[in-house]
Amino acid sequence: MKKLLSILICAMLCLTATLPAMAEEETYTVGICQLVQHDALDAATQGFRDALTELLGDRVTFDEQNASGDSATCITIINSFIAEDVDLIMANATAALQAAQAGTGDIPILGTSVTDYGTALGIDDWTGTSGTNISGTSDLAPLDQQAAMIQELFPDAKEVGLLYCSAEPNSVYQIDVITGYLTEMGYNCTEYAFTDSNDVASVATNACAASDVLYIPTDNTAASCTEAIRNVVEPAGVPVVAGEQGICSGCGVATLSISYYDLGYATGEMAYEILVNGADVSTMPVEFAPSVTKMYNAELCEILGVTIPDGYTAIEG
Repeated sequence: MKKLLSILICAMLCLTATLPAMAEEETYTVGICQLVQHDALDAATQGFRDALTELLGDRVTFDEQNASGDSATCITIINSFIAEDVDLIMANATAALQAAQAGTGDIPILGTSVTDYGTALGIDDWTGTSGTNISGTSDLAPLDQQAAMIQELFPDAKEVGLLYCSAEPNSVYQIDVITGYLTEMGYNCTEYAFTDSNDVASVATNACAASDVLYIPTDNTAASCTEAIRNVVEPAGVPVVAGEQGICSGCGVATLSISYYDLGYATGEMAYEILVNGADVSTMPVEFAPSVTKMYNAELCEILGVTIPDGYTAIEG
């Protein structure tokens, strides 16, 4: 009897020791759908990959696909992830998130580079959690501080042109909010909306003709068209305050910027909690960038004669 008991105890101890080892060997496949290639979204994807790779090593593999700015392609990519039965989907930018939302209610989805989740997901009474299979990180820098930056840099301006893509719901949201702040500060605000990359230059031309300064929110289409915008605003002598660093680098003079790499990294840490620790994505609050930085484009500031006060950091490169 004692011998049998000893055998049973040894067997239990071996099983107990084996279970953690088995859990440690579990592998995961993560699908990444990125709307378009540009610096901000690229950095977010890299941060996401780096975080999960550091936490999981070779236990995680990525199926990374880029939709080249086409919302319909996002749907195709998401459907391929569903067919592949990935363990988690990372949707980089609003159109990618909306495609993932439409595609599956079962696979955990984490968004990043999404400005306002309530707007993106069509949730009117947004409280910070979705109650569904979706969470993620927001790239929204404080819009009241962005308005204050315009006032700090251009106190004598009267007309502010708001240049954005009307096809991006999060851009519409940002424009609506910052218009309220700027109007309270005494500025006249006029919206100049383009529908896609084809009419960016013509709309920017109209905006420059009637504006003292332009504001461009965090906008994926604008971010992919900064050269076209700069070709208009620079000869017109109209400065641009941008919602994020990538746009500012291309055609702006100043921005209140977040680190998209850090944002993606935080998203990767959320993914680890879901995949490994069983966190419930439906109750995970959307997270924001841990800090913002006042930055300026030294080259364009010099060309346009914009004086930057202390407290701003020059954008490198």
